Amino acid sequence: MQKERIVILGAAGRDFHNFNVLYRHNPKYEVVAFTATQIPHIEGRTYPAVLAGEGYPGGIPIVPETELPALFQREKIDTGVFSYSDVPYEYVMQRAALVNALGADFVLLGADRTMLPSVKPVHRQRKEPDHAPHGGPAARARIPRGGGAASHALR
Repeated sequence: MQKERIVILGAAGRDFHNFNVLYRHNPKYEVVAFTATQIPHIEGRTYPAVLAGEGYPGGIPIVPETELPALFQREKIDTGVFSYSDVPYEYVMQRAALVNALGADFVLLGADRTMLPSVKPVHRQRKEPDHAPHGGPAARARIPRGGGAASHALR
């Protein structure tokens, strides 16, 4: 069985978490690279082999996001996994369009697959505003919980 070749688009945080939770020990996937765009001077480095696991004895390269087209073509990437948080909707969809134009799938991972289990009870506290910025309780109900790109698109 051939492994699915993946590039994780990230910012040295959620991308590494998603790798560790979903891909590190999964024989179905080969993570070819992480991308860098938000943190200065991280491109050109390597996610260390000691953290990446035995399937990645040389570690995993971190490449500039500007090199996506060449990387996807050279490495025959199957899937781009978007692993940023708190970016505008337009940014997400520009990356989706680029990855699709390069012939690969574009994936947004859901919380159920990426959250760590807790041994303690977890309670979410949410203070509702006294008024919604775009009118009444119905407007509040239309804004997805959790923030991120989806809620930015609706504001």
